[in-house]
Amino acid sequence: MSKLTEWLTYTSVPLGVWLAVITGYIKFSYATEWQEIFLFLPLITLLVFGLYATSVVLYRTFTFNDCDKEAAELKREIEEAKKDLQKKGILS
Repeated sequence: MSKLTEWLTYTSVPLGVWLAVITGYIKFSYATEWQEIFLFLPLITLLVFGLYATSVVLYRTFTFNDCDKEAAELKREIEEAKKDLQKKGILS
């Protein structure tokens, strides 16, 4: 199953149920009491997903580990490459 098919399946089923409840095709006892909440449910879901995504990105950004050994090794390799290029006359 491709990702497009997966996303379409996972979004169309809840959207279809939501649309059926809003139009009155499916009758729930609490649908009339909570009509306003059901009406804005896709927006609420999108907002909650956005908050979750933002918090995950911020958390992973703040807990990103520094790689001091690798940074020092990379600097050493850059210096070696510069010296090698200077020997060959490419870098002045």
